[in-house]
Amino acid sequence: MTLPTYDQLPIEPTYPAHSAWGLWGKDDNLGTLNLLTEERVANASKCITRGAVFPLNWKLESPSPPLFNRSGLEHQFKPLVEGDLAFDDTYNNFNTQSSTQWDGLRHVAHLGSGKFYNNVTSSEIVPGPEQTDRLGIHHAARRGIAGRAVLLDYGRWAKVHNKEFDPFARYEITVQELEKVAEYQKVTFQEGDILLVRTGWMEKYEVEGDRMKDIMNLAEPTCAGVKACEDTFRWIWNHHFAAVASDNFPFEAFPPTDWESSCHCMFLGGWGMPIGEMFYLEKLAKDSDEDKVYEYFFTSAPLNKEKGVASPPNALCIK
Repeated sequence: MTLPTYDQLPIEPTYPAHSAWGLWGKDDNLGTLNLLTEERVANASKCITRGAVFPLNWKLESPSPPLFNRSGLEHQFKPLVEGDLAFDDTYNNFNTQSSTQWDGLRHVAHLGSGKFYNNVTSSEIVPGPEQTDRLGIHHAARRGIAGRAVLLDYGRWAKVHNKEFDPFARYEITVQELEKVAEYQKVTFQEGDILLVRTGWMEKYEVEGDRMKDIMNLAEPTCAGVKACEDTFRWIWNHHFAAVASDNFPFEAFPPTDWESSCHCMFLGGWGMPIGEMFYLEKLAKDSDEDKVYEYFFTSAPLNKEKGVASPPNALCIK
């Protein structure tokens, strides 16, 4: 199908401005993941030339303590027999959004309309007589996520071109800067790409982690990220990415100046586009800086949890 441009959205005047509601059908639960067609997945496999594998999940224990007062993971061993020769283990207080994660389509609504992606109401999300399985993370899990990913390593580019840049400070990365990074790396985009943006946030955290509580308010942290604005929304949509992800905790500059005009609101609630957060990009970025290859075959297997909100991505990039 030929997709409308950002300025041609929505497809029905009753839908929120520039939303993609109804584009893949009124009952759709996948949003922009629909762009990962069999043809595109097969074409993405051509990115595999070396067989080098780069896992993108950070440690489940990180960050520690978790941001936003989220619960920390408690890991317990369960002996199966006497003699400590066989075990199960259990996780208590496992918050799927405490470490590397996909924000699923139940995470944030399109706040201006008061509804979630594709006109789904909050009563269809929360437990109760009207609850359904609409937009649950299991829809993405049962489909699977695979395709071509491209990396824009803003963090490395900034060390040369934006020496005042600090990934821990609130800074809005513009699409003009992202275009410059793409040109610098000789990256071209294809419809259905998964866009990975490295800010250097995780690199700095790995150095400063033990002092994080002294550096910032972990309940209300700040960071650099992509600027939430019309230019960004138009650029992201018109490239028709299937998903976006970053090494920081919100993808966008945080905190938002206005949640109603945030990337979370537009991407999740408006387009049904998953947002990846705290993706571990360090080894991948280092390798790409060495061989100058910034395109990969990408796979992700979210948790197959009925009605789930979010999930660790269990993601890999393969070169």
